[in-house]
Amino acid sequence: MAIFSGKEEGGAKYGAPAMLVLISLAEGEKHGYAVMQDIVGNMGVPIGPGTLYVAIGRLVRSGLVEALPSEERTRPYRITEAGRQEVERFLSTWSSIVRLGKERMA
Repeated sequence: MAIFSGKEEGGAKYGAPAMLVLISLAEGEKHGYAVMQDIVGNMGVPIGPGTLYVAIGRLVRSGLVEALPSEERTRPYRITEAGRQEVERFLSTWSSIVRLGKERMA
């Protein structure tokens, strides 16, 4: 399932917050607040808890993220192999777009 497309090749199904969550979880298991801190602190993108948890819920239902057993009051999440593949596709596509953009802006 392509997270950035309604079909395999176009449109936006979930959008940027979902991809930011996947990229954050590619580093390792994290609970929701740690994901939010990573996105804000390391990616420079403000994301609120409502947006974050909607994206996480969709990713879990899509099989791209796995919810792990709760630890006290937090629930950690882990990217699945399907989620990793989705990030790879996204990065491959966008690296080509960024390269083209830089060429055209030169």
